[in-house]
Amino acid sequence: MSVESACPLFGEVIREARKKRGWSQEELGQAAGLSRPTIARVEADSDVSTATIGKIAGALGLTLELTDRS
Repeated sequence: MSVESACPLFGEVIREARKKRGWSQEELGQAAGLSRPTIARVEADSDVSTATIGKIAGALGLTLELTDRS
């Protein structure tokens, strides 16, 4: 099993963190200053901006870490 396949996708991490708080997509959107459709796109692993990722991570109390997988 490769490292990449062992790591959850970003959308999965966000969905699980949101559910642990008992929040709906709408509630996370309000906390992050984003719309519910934007939260749905993030959870579906669609392309989103780094600013959007930062807002969501901040609302959920998550930190972001970049790693080099080469």
